[in-house]
Amino acid sequence: MPALTAFRFAPCFDVAVASRIGIDAPGVATRAENQDNFVVIDFDGRACLLRDGQPQHHSLAHWPTGHGRLAVLDGMGGHGHGREAAEAVAQALLEMPPCASLDELSGRLDAVHADLQTRLAADAAGTARPGTTLTLLELRPHGAPLLYHVGDSRLYRLARDGATPLTVDHVPATVAALAGRLDQAGWQAQVYGRHAPQIAQAFILGNAFADPARLSDPLFALTPDKLPAWLAHLPDRRLLPVEAGAAYLLATDGFWSCADPERVTGRWPALLDNTPDAATLVERLFAALDADPPAGLQPDNLTALVLRPLPQPLDETVLPVDAEN
Repeated sequence: MPALTAFRFAPCFDVAVASRIGIDAPGVATRAENQDNFVVIDFDGRACLLRDGQPQHHSLAHWPTGHGRLAVLDGMGGHGHGREAAEAVAQALLEMPPCASLDELSGRLDAVHADLQTRLAADAAGTARPGTTLTLLELRPHGAPLLYHVGDSRLYRLARDGATPLTVDHVPATVAALAGRLDQAGWQAQVYGRHAPQIAQAFILGNAFADPARLSDPLFALTPDKLPAWLAHLPDRRLLPVEAGAAYLLATDGFWSCADPERVTGRWPALLDNTPDAATLVERLFAALDADPPAGLQPDNLTALVLRPLPQPLDETVLPVDAEN
């Protein structure tokens, strides 16, 4: 699976992305269409997203040099119009101005959520409200990247010491953990030890965190004060200092929708060996799944976007890890 790589993020990052309709393996059916999507806006304002499952390239006028945006989305077809929902959010991300702070990013994306919720609810009259996951990194010219996360797609840090999830899945197990009904071991077993196609919050769809008995319209940010102590370091909206030598993977859940998800994610660090660039790592992620599909793999779309920080000269401070917003 060739990765898309024609992006300019130098001298800070190397970025590559690929998306497709599941894997082609015996006993594993594929979806009728790819309801995933992604957004890449590079430091020159060149952008790429999917339309009808195919990459579309754009040049954004007035986009500031040195600012970038990366996102993966997983449209919820089970709620109707999943591909259209993901496409609508991806298009909105191309139209949304660059954001310099966490407050600005959160405010703009919450407004996009509310607007699309109203617009798509009318289009989907008579059917359930559509939704999509959204895991996004805003790359600023100065300061650490900004993270904004909704749903059960994930951001991972990949390094020799393991594959570490940096986001919290918005799933019923997390609702139970917030209510004190599930401890750390139980939560990890339900979230990482198995996979269930259930979600507690999605962009456009709304949330079941505020009131588990009904779907609420707004998004519900998982802040440190709302999360249990053992998840408080992973709020949905935060600064994300990055490390040279590590790779950061934004991925949809088709990669781990199987009977033993940790078997899949556990073999990712080995893929870093002798990996020259982000494109090679993306291609290895897909090839590993093709070569050895895990037991119980579900038919689902696959999207992987890799960000690799590049080593910086000692006299440059391109990626400070300060706590400023």
